[in-house]
Amino acid sequence: MKMTFYKYQGTGNDFIIVDNRLQKIDKNNTKRIAELCDRRFGIGADGFILLENDKTSDFKMVYYNADGNESSMCGNGGRCITAFAKFLGLIDDETEFNAIDGLHKAKIEDGIVHLQMQDVSYIESFETHTFLDTGSPHHIEMVTAIESFNVKEKGSTIRYGGLYGKAGSNVNFVEQITDDTFAVRTYERGVENETLSCGTGVTAVALAMHSKAKASKNVINLKTQGGELKVSFNKNEKGYDNIWLIGPAEQVFKGEMEW
Repeated sequence: MKMTFYKYQGTGNDFIIVDNRLQKIDKNNTKRIAELCDRRFGIGADGFILLENDKTSDFKMVYYNADGNESSMCGNGGRCITAFAKFLGLIDDETEFNAIDGLHKAKIEDGIVHLQMQDVSYIESFETHTFLDTGSPHHIEMVTAIESFNVKEKGSTIRYGGLYGKAGSNVNFVEQITDDTFAVRTYERGVENETLSCGTGVTAVALAMHSKAKASKNVINLKTQGGELKVSFNKNEKGYDNIWLIGPAEQVFKGEMEW
């Protein structure tokens, strides 16, 4: 069976997106999803996303990592599927959609996609690192000379180490540039390599840096290998709310795939 797919990218974090409102995709075929995400034998992507009907919102986002397994929330994927929904004519410039971690609001302003993330009330701070969950789990460490840092080697060591058990964690390395600007490089579980950008990762970094008093403003600029993102938020008694991940999302091409 031939299916139309669309390739989207958000600051270099790239996804295969399929309109699955007619439920033609067998979501148990994780082997095929992994094959399609392979950069040499398939289309190539960091993740695979299905847009489906939802009873309580405009649409539902179902997200799979490049290894074919359904995964936790993907922030850049959420921004890309919002742009895709507008392309399909399902929404105008504002929406609310369902994902694995619940409902998300999103809006598009001048081509930039703003995605509201879930509130964060729990941040664990240690001497060497910080840990929090922004829809996906994130380990955060500050480093120097980030451009030459071996993200894959160090990230995989932490991801498979004893800190986080079998499930593991995404791993972010951060270097401060100014009071409100940070460089970020991320090792993503499920991709098992560095990605050019990670939406839930930069969200976690922004909140972690603010919680550690490394940043004083409530709008943080994050420079990734694939481009620049912003994260805005409010601090409250329990943690952080009104958290928005802000950046571009672009359709790269469309094609047909065998399913």
